[in-house]
Amino acid sequence: MSTPSIQPSRDPSVQYLLRLGDTCLILGQRLGEWCGHAPILEEDIALTNMALDLIGQSRALLTRAGQLGAAAGAPLHDEDQLAFLRDERDYLNATLVELPRGDFAFTVLRNAMVATFLRLMWTRLATSSDSELAGIAGKAVKEARYHEQHAADWVVRLGDGTDESHRRMAAAVDTLWRYSSELFDADAVDEAAAACGLGPRWSDLRGDWEAAMGELLADAGLQAPKASTFLTTGKRGVHSEHMGYILADMQYLQRAYPGGAW
Repeated sequence: MSTPSIQPSRDPSVQYLLRLGDTCLILGQRLGEWCGHAPILEEDIALTNMALDLIGQSRALLTRAGQLGAAAGAPLHDEDQLAFLRDERDYLNATLVELPRGDFAFTVLRNAMVATFLRLMWTRLATSSDSELAGIAGKAVKEARYHEQHAADWVVRLGDGTDESHRRMAAAVDTLWRYSSELFDADAVDEAAAACGLGPRWSDLRGDWEAAMGELLADAGLQAPKASTFLTTGKRGVHSEHMGYILADMQYLQRAYPGGAW
């Protein structure tokens, strides 16, 4: 008999942390798919280590989200319950991170986009009114800086490399760029977080993110596509067709063997 799903708190502070924690968790899952498949051994190890960093960040955020949910009157859920026992509509990650891993150019560009966003977010969260969240951010920002630099080096190397590497990187930009709009789509959850000092509106990071990414693309001989009206809704629990496959892999053991230990 499988384990039933849990229902996370709808408190805005909890939803705010779940959005960030789920984004780290799902990108960590995608990067983990490169283990044994990267183009060179060094990158195989680097991508796996970055996946572990992201999952570590997610663990801390989900733990805090569970604590805040309990304080708001919901049952106390730990990091494992929140990671493995929610229905798809209750995961609040940005759609960008659930897209299939793609080729290496796709992966390093997505890493650059997300790591730049996370570096800006963690920097702001270091002064959060929630001391636990501020502590998480103080450690995570160091990891995000490394992830950003690692990815940026590869974006430039491939974009300014051979005709084939440039073509692949340009294709990655064309595919991924439109998904970035969701990172900066603000709503009532963001407004509540900003009002209580928990964290910034995601939209507040847009200017700095676009400046950093614009500089990176220029260094790589690439250009961002024109703005479009395309807007994904993963942060509101409405995901792409790829999300269910990720959750099937993630949740199988926990649901089939609840509380299993090895």
